Amino acid sequence: MTTPQDDLLFDVATPPTPVERLLLLADQYVQHNDTLDRLLGAARPSSLDAHAASAQLLASATRTTIKAVTDERLYESHAMWDAMVRLHQLAFLSSASADQTLQAARTMTALAPEAALGCAESVAQEIARARGRTGVAPLCELTAAQHGALREIACGHIAATRSLGRQYVRCRDEQVLIGTLRSLEAKGLAERVTASVPSVYAGGPPQDRVRLTAAGTTALAAALPGPSTARPSGQAPAPSPITAKTASRSR
Repeated sequence: MTTPQDDLLFDVATPPTPVERLLLLADQYVQHNDTLDRLLGAARPSSLDAHAASAQLLASATRTTIKAVTDERLYESHAMWDAMVRLHQLAFLSSASADQTLQAARTMTALAPEAALGCAESVAQEIARARGRTGVAPLCELTAAQHGALREIACGHIAATRSLGRQYVRCRDEQVLIGTLRSLEAKGLAERVTASVPSVYAGGPPQDRVRLTAAGTTALAAALPGPSTARPSGQAPAPSPITAKTASRSR
């Protein structure tokens, strides 16, 4: 008599939440933009359509994410409507960039990671409101500095480099200390992709892109709703859920 393999039922990975999908989408745009930067900085540029396949994959991934958010049937607050419009714009720009030169394509997706993070924040807030929660219990405790660093990493704003035996962190908007980055790496929330970012000056060494790990994506997704997201008592919800049709219409 054979014993049923019941344990196999638990081997299927849990699909990402809509918020996690948006953070993963932001990371895909960061990787795409880094690839374009390397192509633009190459001594012998690749063919003009070297970026086309990646751009089309991004457009497809964006449309898949739109469907995942739409399937949540969240109420059509102004923030949610804006988020859906931004996602449709990202899908259009990604697809259109496939037919452009490298420089033009890089410009068209330059702000995509920040836009995806902004959409993730809007979706996380609306999900928290819909479920009547003021926040999500974090999977790990984060300091304000660590939380800020995770957001900057999700936007592709953080790169690390080494010079004269010392490590440095290059930031764009919010300063992230090397100690904060090391603490995130120790927690398994961040990792470096070696030599994936061109140097900031001619002839300099390439930099390491800092990215969220799977655990880092989950941790940031859980931390995004923040406080004061519950709907005040007596406040009626918006009249209709988000749908693909309402998100794509013009106003």
